[in-house]
Order: sequence, then structure tokens, then C-alpha cells
Amino acid sequence: MPAFRDFNFKLLVIEQLMYNDETLTPVFRIADCLKAKGIDDPQGYAYENDLDHTVLAEARAHFEALEISTELLATVEVLTLDGGLEVYQECSPVWDGEDELYDVGSLDDLDLLPNLRLISGVDDCGMGTAFDHEMLAARGIATD
Repeated sequence: MPAFRDFNFKLLVIEQLMYNDETLTPVFRIADCLKAKGIDDPQGYAYENDLDHTVLAEARAHFEALEISTELLATVEVLTLDGGLEVYQECSPVWDGEDELYDVGSLDDLDLLPNLRLISGVDDCGMGTAFDHEMLAARGIATD
């Protein structure tokens, strides 16, 4: 299985495959994970434990260990940058989008997505600082 170098880039891929395309299953829900530990309110848990600007350990462990096949990665044609992605809410139930928690730091993982054609939201979202428009265009990847 291919290994991702940038956790935040991997989350963009997971958003597309798990929450949009619904081809990466089972769907991860932090509420289910925490309920198994006797925690009924993910938001309350995050606030009470000062975890509002962090990825919950349970979500990080799950998504870091999650393997995505080469075949499934080849189906990704679009990635979306947006502070409101569902995967972010599963990682950080009370994250307000006002910090750099989910900024992509490296585009080294682009090689894992041979059919990527569009990265949406690069120009509208403060999370796009790592995205080199010229390099993406040279790879045949559009941005908007």
C-alpha cells in the first residue's frame, strides 16, 4: 500500500474517497469511536480537554493507519480545499478553521494520485500556501 508523507494531504484524499465518493469504507465517525470509550459528546470532550485546536488522538491514529489501495487512489480526480470538510470535523469536532492545523505542507504525495485533474479551493482558502500553481499546471492539474 502506498504511504503518504503529509498527513493533511492524506486527509484531503480521505475526504474525497470516504465522505464524497463513499468508496473508502467503513466511514469513520469520531462519535462512534468515542462512544466505545464511554464518551457521549465529542464536542464537550474536546472543549473540556482543551482539544479544540488539535486532531483528536483517536482520529489521528485511525487515519494514519488507514491504508488506501493504489487502485482506489487512481480514482481520485478532484481534491477540495475547504475549512469545512467533513474529515476535519471527524478529526477535530470543534475546530473553528482559524488556524493552520490542516494546512498541507508538502505536495510530495501528488505522485500517489495519477489521475488528479483539479484541486478546488486553492485560491479561496488560506490553506493553499503549499500549492505551486506552475508545478500543478505542468502536471496537468488545474486549480480554482
